[in-house]
Amino acid sequence: MEYVQTLEPGQFTMADLDALPEDGMRYELVDGTLLVTPAPLPIHQTAVLELGFRLRLVCPTDLQVFVAPLDFRPNGRRSLQPDVLVCRREDVGERAIERPLLLAVEILSPATRAKDLLLKRGLYEEAGVTSYWIFDPESVELTVLELSAGRYAGQALVRGDEVFEAKLPFSVRIVPSELVG
Repeated sequence: MEYVQTLEPGQFTMADLDALPEDGMRYELVDGTLLVTPAPLPIHQTAVLELGFRLRLVCPTDLQVFVAPLDFRPNGRRSLQPDVLVCRREDVGERAIERPLLLAVEILSPATRAKDLLLKRGLYEEAGVTSYWIFDPESVELTVLELSAGRYAGQALVRGDEVFEAKLPFSVRIVPSELVG
């Protein structure tokens, strides 16, 4: 069944979002505006799975690692789907996660670059997401941001075969080149 947009931009609700078909597209909601992203490219999916796998291997038992699509709903007007996320097990709801994430990761692609670098950075920051990682598979570069006094501050910029030893949300070793190779 095809979904036909009948609402004016800015008027979408969570109920409208929940009524959309599961058709391979990623639907996100920001203050009444529906954001639609096409299915990701293979290099994007490779990075998502590799990073999710590495995080899952060392994830403490009281935390949980997910890969998209899974909704993070910080309030009644926003629903975001990070490519990879880490949260407390106790924060996992039936349909979504509504409490601040410990880590949100976005893998850049031509279709999402501006949204991930600008819009989502601000939304995650405002929602109190502790750490925000941005991975660019084209330049094989990981940018690590962490909340400090309510604002994101750069913690690391790691390229190629360089090693990032994360402390948040838990100790894990990440080498950008291993996420795409």
